Amino acid sequence: MTAQPEPYDLLVVGGGINGAGIARDAAGRGLRTLLVEQGDLASATSSASTRLIHGGLRYLEHYEFRLVAESLAEREVLLRVAPHVVWPLEFVLPHEPHLRPRWMIRVGLFLYDHLSRRVTLPGSRGVRLTPGRYGAGLRPDLTRGFTYSDCAVDDARLVILTARGAAERGATIMPRTRCVAGRRDGVLWRVSLEDAVTGVRAEVACRALVNVAGPWVRTVLDEALAVPVPGDVRLVQGSHIVVPRVHDQTHAVILQNPDGRVIFLIPYEEDYTEIGTTDVPIEGMDPPPACSRDEIDYLCAAASRYTLHPVTPDRVVHTWSGVRPLYDDGTDDPSAITRDYRLVLDENGPPLLSVFGGKLTTYRKLAEAALERLARWFPGRRAWTERAALPGGDFGGSTFEEVVTAYRGRYPRLDPRWLRRLLRRHGTCAAEILGDAQAEADLGEALGGGLYERELRFLVEREWARTPEDVLWRRTKCGIHMTAAQRRRVAACMGATAEETA
Repeated sequence: MTAQPEPYDLLVVGGGINGAGIARDAAGRGLRTLLVEQGDLASATSSASTRLIHGGLRYLEHYEFRLVAESLAEREVLLRVAPHVVWPLEFVLPHEPHLRPRWMIRVGLFLYDHLSRRVTLPGSRGVRLTPGRYGAGLRPDLTRGFTYSDCAVDDARLVILTARGAAERGATIMPRTRCVAGRRDGVLWRVSLEDAVTGVRAEVACRALVNVAGPWVRTVLDEALAVPVPGDVRLVQGSHIVVPRVHDQTHAVILQNPDGRVIFLIPYEEDYTEIGTTDVPIEGMDPPPACSRDEIDYLCAAASRYTLHPVTPDRVVHTWSGVRPLYDDGTDDPSAITRDYRLVLDENGPPLLSVFGGKLTTYRKLAEAALERLARWFPGRRAWTERAALPGGDFGGSTFEEVVTAYRGRYPRLDPRWLRRLLRRHGTCAAEILGDAQAEADLGEALGGGLYERELRFLVEREWARTPEDVLWRRTKCGIHMTAAQRRRVAACMGATAEETA
C-alpha cells in the first residue's frame, strides 16, 4: 500500500451493501471515490441475510408504512437493474386463526399490495393448500392460506456486483484494508489505512468521509476517529439453517410463530430449503456470530409446527449467522426495532457522515440519501442509479428466461442446468467466463459443485476473491454442493492462482 498524494473526494469505510451502494453512486456522479473494507466485501451482515428483497410484510404491524412503501418501490427497481441476482418469489402464508385473524391478514396484504405501485409482481390472494401445490410439505390439516409476492436475492453477489459497478466508474475498491485512524486537517480528512494481511500502513486524504461500517460503526467513530457523533446501533444476531428440500414446489412459505415472530422457508440452491431467522440481542462482534444449538432447535421447532415431516437438527447441513446493526430506537423487543436507517452528519470541519441501520432492500435509496446529505460539498451531482443496470444485468429488454435460452443455443454442449446457475451469478458477464468454450473440458479443471477453473480465475482477477470462503460461500454458493476434499482442492488452486496473479 502506497501513499496517495491527490485527495479523494469521498472515502467510504465499509464494504457491505450500503458501502458498496454509496461508492457506486458517488463514482457515477464523478466523485473520486475510495472504498475500504477490513475483511472481504460482504463478509459480515450483507452475506448472512435471509436473502430477500421485500417490503417487510410484518413491519406493517409496527406501523412502519414509509419504510414498507419505500422498500416495495425499491423491489421494482432492483428487479429491473439486477434481474440476474434478484428474481420474483411467491410466498404462501398458511392461516392459523388463533395466531392472527383472517381479517387482519387480509388488511395487511391489501396494504402491502397498494402502498406502492406494482409493475412486475402479482397481488395477493386467498388459496387452498392442496398437497400437490400450495400445501406441499405442510400438515394436511392446514387447508387455507394466502399467497403474495416478493423477491429472492443472492445477497453477497448483489454486493460484489455493486462494487464492480463502482470500480467500472472509477472507484478504487480495497478489501482487507482497515481504517485505523483519522483526523481533520483543514478542509481534508487524513486517514491512516492498514493492509489487514501485511500490516503495512499508508495515509490518504479525502474531502468527505462516510462511516458505513455496519456493526462496527461506533467502533470507527469512537476508536479510529474519536468523534463524538450521537446515535447508536443495537446488534441483533439472525441465524439460518439449511436442510434438504421441504417440498418440491418453487414457492417459499412464511410461518406465524406463537411468540409473534415469523419464520421463512425459502428454496435454496435448488436442492435445499433455507429456514430463518432468529432475533438474538448480542453485545459485540467478538467472538464472530455463529448459529447456536438453541437457535437450531428454535428454527427446527418453528418449522415442524407446520411441516408434514419434522425438521430435526440432524437434518441441518449448513448454517449461517449475521449481525444486524439496527438503529437504536429504544425498543426493547428485538423484533420490533426499526429496520429503517438514520444518517448522522457531523459538519465540524470536513464532513463525516455516519450510517446507522438499514436493510438490503433499500440500499440504493440509502446511497442516494447519503449523497444528498453531502450535496453542499459536491454540488451539481445528479442521482442516476434508478435505471442503470448492475454489471451483467442489462438484458436489452429480454427476460432472464430468454437470456438462458439464448445462451443454451450459443453453448449447446454445456450442461443447461449449470449454465443457468452461471447466469444467475453473472448475468451477461457470463460471456467473459465462457468465452469460446464449447465443451466442459474448455472450462478448465472441474473443481466440484459446479465450479470450474475458468470461473475461479475470473473471481480472483475481477471480483477481489482471495480465500476459499470468498469463492465458495460469497461469490458462489458452490461450497454447499462440494465434498470436503473438493473444498480443499479449491484452496490449493487458489494458492496457485494467487501466486500467478501476484
